[in-house]
Amino acid sequence: MSVVLHHHPQTRAANVVWLLEEVGCEYTLEYVDLKTGAQKSDTFKALNPMGKVPTLLDGDVVVAEVAAIGMYLADKYAAGRLAPALDAPERGAYLRWICYGPSVIEPGCMAKAAGWDFKPGSAGWGSYEEMLATIDVAVGEGPYLLGEQFTMADMLFGGTIGWMMQFGMLPKKSAWEAYVGRLEDRPARKKAREINAAIAAEQGL
Repeated sequence: MSVVLHHHPQTRAANVVWLLEEVGCEYTLEYVDLKTGAQKSDTFKALNPMGKVPTLLDGDVVVAEVAAIGMYLADKYAAGRLAPALDAPERGAYLRWICYGPSVIEPGCMAKAAGWDFKPGSAGWGSYEEMLATIDVAVGEGPYLLGEQFTMADMLFGGTIGWMMQFGMLPKKSAWEAYVGRLEDRPARKKAREINAAIAAEQGL
């Protein structure tokens, strides 16, 4: 049975198409019509109580949240290629950078943009300045987060960096732009963009 991704091309589900293309497993896309509120239907919320896409089904397994979807796909379908082995020394850094996007970069950028008044020591994401310095460490000399090996962590971490730079929520540092550029040049990334664009055109979005 192929993987099924509940998908809309103007949501985070668009990035999951890239993950699927890199992993190389068979999959189908199930379009969720956000305009009609299909994502809030009882049927859909039985799969994902948040009523959000992406939501991925693999047989009886249901996975939501982009980082969780990425880790699941890499471990099941691309272990050793897109995910270090469970006992590999690189596994710690791999998991760290996967989680860093949604747990630090996204809330940190939102806090900065919205002018939230908070104590960095009391917030899980710390200060904006510390976050920037940590991204510098992560990107390092590259070409990827784990050096020469491209992994699922690059798709998730790098995708977040690219998105935030695009909307001015992170500075466009030359090293970061070069890193994101390497990701954007990947054939699977380009194919995913074509797939999402075709669905958007088909649905009149």
